[in-house]
Amino acid sequence: MLRLYNTLTKKKQIFRPRQDRKVSLYTCGPTVYSTAHIGNLRTYVFEDILKRVLLFDSYKVKHVMNITDVGHLTSNADKGEDKIEKEAKKEKKSAWQIAKFYSKKFFQDCGKLNIIPPNIVAKATDQIPEDIVLIKTLEKKGFTYRTHDGIYFDTSKLPDYGKLTGMNFEKLNKSLRAGARIKFSPEKKHITDFALWKFSPRNGRVKRQMEWPSPWGIGFPGWHIECTVINLKYLGNAFRKKKFYPQKAQTIDIHCGGIDLIPIHHTNEIAQAEAATNKKFVNYWLHGAFLNLKEGRMGKSEGNAILLQTIENRHYQPLAFRYLLLNTHYRAPLEFSWQALHNAQLSLNNLYSFVFDCLLDKKKNKNKRNTAFSLPALRKEFQKAINDDLNTPQALAVLWKLVKEYYQKRTNPRKNKQLSPSQVYSLVLDFDKVLGLKLKQIKILPLPSTVKKLVKKREQLRKERKWKEADRARKQIENQGFILEDTSRGAIVKPKIYGRNK
Repeated sequence: MLRLYNTLTKKKQIFRPRQDRKVSLYTCGPTVYSTAHIGNLRTYVFEDILKRVLLFDSYKVKHVMNITDVGHLTSNADKGEDKIEKEAKKEKKSAWQIAKFYSKKFFQDCGKLNIIPPNIVAKATDQIPEDIVLIKTLEKKGFTYRTHDGIYFDTSKLPDYGKLTGMNFEKLNKSLRAGARIKFSPEKKHITDFALWKFSPRNGRVKRQMEWPSPWGIGFPGWHIECTVINLKYLGNAFRKKKFYPQKAQTIDIHCGGIDLIPIHHTNEIAQAEAATNKKFVNYWLHGAFLNLKEGRMGKSEGNAILLQTIENRHYQPLAFRYLLLNTHYRAPLEFSWQALHNAQLSLNNLYSFVFDCLLDKKKNKNKRNTAFSLPALRKEFQKAINDDLNTPQALAVLWKLVKEYYQKRTNPRKNKQLSPSQVYSLVLDFDKVLGLKLKQIKILPLPSTVKKLVKKREQLRKERKWKEADRARKQIENQGFILEDTSRGAIVKPKIYGRNK
């Protein structure tokens, strides 16, 4: 039975979807004004694990993710420039070109991390008519007011505003005001009030590239409205042909994001949706913790962002970074270091080596091995771990328990069960449906003729006790991109990446 920690209730709960075996899942996507750093990507890996666990548990998942290509300003106080328009000026490109370029780069990085793509990717710029309809609904219900720069949501009108944070309206306002590093507009009634629609500047400055007509004036949507609309449109079934039917709105099962989105973005999503529909917006809220550096939080504004490309430039695999993330629970902060990544790469190589050995034994029809436990019991142990709020560190421990058992020599078959390399290989691939380390892609390919000759040459030199010459032959094999391991089963030649690290 799957249990998830719900930010809304502040406790683990048994997961019960609104519809039997069907799950509506929404994950907040990137603001596409620059390349996502590995701290951002940690959130998307955690969300991918969640989705994989749901699929492992035989749920059907409808996964929707937004792309923020307009409306996210440089300040959470609804001030400053649009991040994408600002980058467009800097790179001397159009805002549309910037959004397209960084969207493509984001999905390329997700592909390298083996993140399953969403069923639906919805761009903010494609939802403008629905944004306007929802804002008009909120206006009719008395939740909005106008200032010189836009239409704002009056957070005092919602009795339980701020519930996701665990604070009421007064406490949340006080908390945000105490932590504010910038001045808020004196026209805003409360510090928590937020923009639904921003007016384009009309004072001689350069015209915005992304702007649309509306009943209130030419402008663009606020950052929060897009996610509420996309949820209600693609998962909540409240929009039909750009018309809004609040009485038909359905509660979404799961909504995810990073912990930094809790006090403002996600809190405001809830406010808009529940004010418009009078229904619960989302049942389960899941949030991932930060990826930090030794000196503190990683971020673009801090100027210390590490990209996935940086990892590749240092000759580490993107999947080694994924493995590193799996070693820490998604709700626990993780401190990144190059040494930790190096250790993760070594562990991943050992895992590849184990799978390679299973395939090799399977191919050679090796005899069944004695084991102290059954594979079905091990699968249950793995599933129990992942169903305990996505406990990937414990799930990895179960996998390494299997690896250790595979190499364990047990000589008394009467007291032990039997397993075959084929059975072990199948179970490992089953585990990898959740872990996502691409273990199925490991193949035994024919060795190049030059490597075969070197292996034979080395064997002959060893028979002749010419150890120095045999070592030189081994090094020549390594220079060809392969590694030779002397085992009780004889010499085994593997691609370097499948070599074991002791």
